[in-house]
Amino acid sequence: MDKEPMTRVGYEKITEELNFLKSKERPDTVIALDEARQLGDLKENAEYHAAKDKLALIDAQIAELGSIISKAIIIDPESLPHDKVSFGSTVELLDVDTEEEFTYAIVGGVESNADKGLISFNSPLAKQLLGKEEGDEVTTTLPGGQKTFELLSVSYKELEL
Repeated sequence: MDKEPMTRVGYEKITEELNFLKSKERPDTVIALDEARQLGDLKENAEYHAAKDKLALIDAQIAELGSIISKAIIIDPESLPHDKVSFGSTVELLDVDTEEEFTYAIVGGVESNADKGLISFNSPLAKQLLGKEEGDEVTTTLPGGQKTFELLSVSYKELEL
């Protein structure tokens, strides 16, 4: 069985989402389905089909989140050293060519969200940064080609997902 490393914050977020689906979203949809069923002819009943599809989607989400939670290994990044890039590190990078600066936190796959600066430890960039130190220059091969970054800082910051 594959294990899924994640931070406590990520684990709590997924657990909350699962509890919401089970305790609120699914029961509400079952009620909507039941009410739609009472409207008569099921073949042409759009409300019934929409509620049925929504219920199938919710059940699939519940199964997926349950699977993720069962594989979860909570890693406390605060307990890891961050003199080198590791799981949970926040890194500040400088693109040597464009002088553009980027900040990323390295997290578990299910927590990743590039728009929020959260990248999976399995992503091509994170894999090439792991073990590097402040001041290192890293030439990475990414989907968009090669880029050279200077590692401006490595630290640990509490995540907000």
